[in-house]
Amino acid sequence: MKPNFSLRLRVFSLNCWGIPYLSKHRADRVKRLGDFLNMESFDLALLQEVWSEQDFQYLRQKLSPTYPAAHYFRSGIIGSGLCVFSKHSIQEITQHIYTLNGYPYMIYHGDWFCGKAVGLLVLHLSGLVLNAYVTHLHAEYNRQKDIYLAHRVAQAWELAQFIHHTSKKADVVLLCGDLNLHPKDLGCRLLKEWTGLHDAYLETRDFKGSEEGCTMVPENCYVSRQELEPFPSGIRIDYVLYKAVSRFYISCKTLKTTIGRDPHSGTPLSDHEALMATLCVRHSPPQQDASPTHGAAERSPLISVLREAWTELDLGMAQAHWWATFAGYVTGVGLLLLVLVCALVAGGGVREIAIMLWAPTVGLVLGAGAVYLFHMQEAKGLCRAQAELHHVLGRARDAQDLGPESQPVPLLGQQEGDRAEEQ
Repeated sequence: MKPNFSLRLRVFSLNCWGIPYLSKHRADRVKRLGDFLNMESFDLALLQEVWSEQDFQYLRQKLSPTYPAAHYFRSGIIGSGLCVFSKHSIQEITQHIYTLNGYPYMIYHGDWFCGKAVGLLVLHLSGLVLNAYVTHLHAEYNRQKDIYLAHRVAQAWELAQFIHHTSKKADVVLLCGDLNLHPKDLGCRLLKEWTGLHDAYLETRDFKGSEEGCTMVPENCYVSRQELEPFPSGIRIDYVLYKAVSRFYISCKTLKTTIGRDPHSGTPLSDHEALMATLCVRHSPPQQDASPTHGAAERSPLISVLREAWTELDLGMAQAHWWATFAGYVTGVGLLLLVLVCALVAGGGVREIAIMLWAPTVGLVLGAGAVYLFHMQEAKGLCRAQAELHHVLGRARDAQDLGPESQPVPLLGQQEGDRAEEQ
């Protein structure tokens, strides 16, 4: 690869709000999205909430002349809703389904049935290895009383770990998607601190779009203004994040968002705003180090956010244990009632009443037992994430205690440093 190597990468990301039978004007919006993507000819289009595989197949056929490579990430009962379209050949594909993803009995929210995940595709571009990730985290339904906060923090940690462990051979890392996290939320800070990813909105040289880069704005006719009442300008929950590894440097030349309407027809493509980024990759100048290890100053915010995440997962685990214990007691009561009903039927007394009680008692036992098993599984998932955080936190503390003059314990930059040495 030449020393003056440079590469321009145009990226498109959108939460398409494509719920069959529920999302307004879905077919028309999907058609116009295909027209727009063909017209703009991005290098990569990473989409979320394409819940209908028929919509994906329609887009795949429509976009095949411009984007010959495409993939739909399948998971859960409904699906992950994630898909990608690439102008370049895709070398490798894999995905990771998040361990925790809401509650099955919260049917009207539906996240549990979707199988939220992160998809990875590996591209080789002029000798450069690009790892592109697309994801969609659990929705936030009530900011004041967020019962899914621990799950979103756990998902953010799993996402960070997945990127950390799968990007060791990459030169450039790109993450796009609907994180359902505000920029200062715990999950967003945890993801950025552990992976070292940069926010395109904060780093770009040229931004054009909605105020403060918001990706859900009250001007969009598909957005509930009542839900956005606490945020007059809207909220920013969709991101383009990136970093360079080894001897490369990446910057965001331009970032654009739609502003409540389709750039060409005027009608919105979705209830979310689209993100369109132009990224430039080149060799690092000699004075720049594209892959530093964490110094003492950099480790301090990392330790702080790790502690905060550990505490939040601990609260979530306590809540999961409480629900499991409650469901266990209810299951026990149900079993006692079931024994009593069986005894009444066997004894021949008040048989009609016993038979009437049989079905609801069995239903109580099965329902409470299912809730018990689910929350025990939830507690184990939170405990696993907490144990990983505890280990990383211990390593970070050890590295901080050693100080700058001692040999540091490799943290975030370990894989980047190893990669640079190999090259």
